Amino acid sequence: MDMPQPEDARRAARRAEDTARRAEDAAEEVAEHPVFEGLARAGFVVSGLVHLLIGAIALRIALGSGGEADQSGALRSIASAPGGPVLLWTGGVAMIALALWHVAEAWFGARQADGRADAAQHVVKTLGKAIVYAALASTALRFAIGSGSSSEQQTDSVTAALMTAPAGRLLVGVVALVIIGIGIYHVVAGVTRRFEKQLEGRRHRTVSRAVTVSGTAGYVAKGVALVAVGALFGWAAITADPDKAGGLDAALSTMASLPAGTVLLILVGVGLILFGVFSILRSRYADM
Repeated sequence: MDMPQPEDARRAARRAEDTARRAEDAAEEVAEHPVFEGLARAGFVVSGLVHLLIGAIALRIALGSGGEADQSGALRSIASAPGGPVLLWTGGVAMIALALWHVAEAWFGARQADGRADAAQHVVKTLGKAIVYAALASTALRFAIGSGSSSEQQTDSVTAALMTAPAGRLLVGVVALVIIGIGIYHVVAGVTRRFEKQLEGRRHRTVSRAVTVSGTAGYVAKGVALVAVGALFGWAAITADPDKAGGLDAALSTMASLPAGTVLLILVGVGLILFGVFSILRSRYADM
């Protein structure tokens, strides 16, 4: 059998490189297209609406009413409203576009990283956002077709599956630390107003104060809620009981049972509403 010649191999490599470059150029054109950018910005609106509803449900819990203060509770409320399924379909598509936009940002950021630690950190953080938005899109689309399930049940089943794995309690403990770390990051981002970097290039004087207030309070409140969720996962790891782990709804309900918990839950609920306001403002003023 004839062996490939070095020149043939070089030609094949050049063709593959040209094909990859054309694919990358096409992906960049799509990511920069106004229609795709508009869909991605609409994803921020959907995320904001979900946080508004979660915050409102948290306030209802604090005032003694029922409700499921998490993504599934918020999406179920949308699904039950007139035209809700259509809104969920539209929102799911918008969230997919936003997730893909973050993937593109991570990809092109990695191409330009040149080994810099700060650039690599940005890529990892951006990919994490893409995963979060993709998960929210999947949940929204499931509720749109009527097959959505409780976040609490999903959390319990995932935790139980981790518990059955080798070193399962350790894995659940690691999950707890990761969630707590993300929560602390949100608190720090709110206090230091680091979130304003996401708005560079498109900020406007008339919304500056609204963005600052809603972003600061929203990030801190969401961070507190995430730390509470992580604490529940940590307790599940310590007690080896997957039922002790819970999502946001369980964390907020536990928060309400603490001394002065009602006041704390009201503050967190208001903060989550403000985070929703910030997300909606970000849909227009985000630097994309």
